[in-house]
Amino acid sequence: MPGPLFAVTLKRAEKNKYSGLLIALGHGIVEFPLMFLIYFVLSMYKIPSTVQVAVGLVGGAMMVFMGIQMFRGRNKRETAMTSPMRATIMAGAYTTAINAGFILWWLTIGTTLIINAQIFGFIGFAIFTGVHWFTDFAWYTVAAFVIFKSQRFWNNRVRYGITLFCVAVFVGFGLYFMGSALYALMA
Repeated sequence: MPGPLFAVTLKRAEKNKYSGLLIALGHGIVEFPLMFLIYFVLSMYKIPSTVQVAVGLVGGAMMVFMGIQMFRGRNKRETAMTSPMRATIMAGAYTTAINAGFILWWLTIGTTLIINAQIFGFIGFAIFTGVHWFTDFAWYTVAAFVIFKSQRFWNNRVRYGITLFCVAVFVGFGLYFMGSALYALMA
């Protein structure tokens, strides 16, 4: 699903055809523990609306901040990093961890999916987890590879447009989650 993690994948794919694989690995570093936590603990409790509002406001504000930072650096060329592989994995983990939509999704819809998987015991949960991560892995890997391979068609204007698109995704999702949180607070 297009969102902040996909925007980071688009940006990283300019430099590395394997960035999607690394982004998915970083995403999994955050996602797997959360899934297991929900499976073993949180799926037994209803999440208070105040927690959902707080996550929406803080996570949304962080995504707007990341979009603003990306916009400020839009004309800067990235220099070689000491460890681009580690930096890309960390970008996947960081973007996942601060994405309000990711957290809210797992605290609501994801929790429901885990509860349904629990009907089949730990094996059902393990299958659900494996299939879920495989689809994330496949999506980000294929998307990054296609972007990397199509670069010969890109020029500075296309890169600038992609950067602005990524900024819009970050800011748009951030504002949406903040607005949804505020709406829930007023309801």
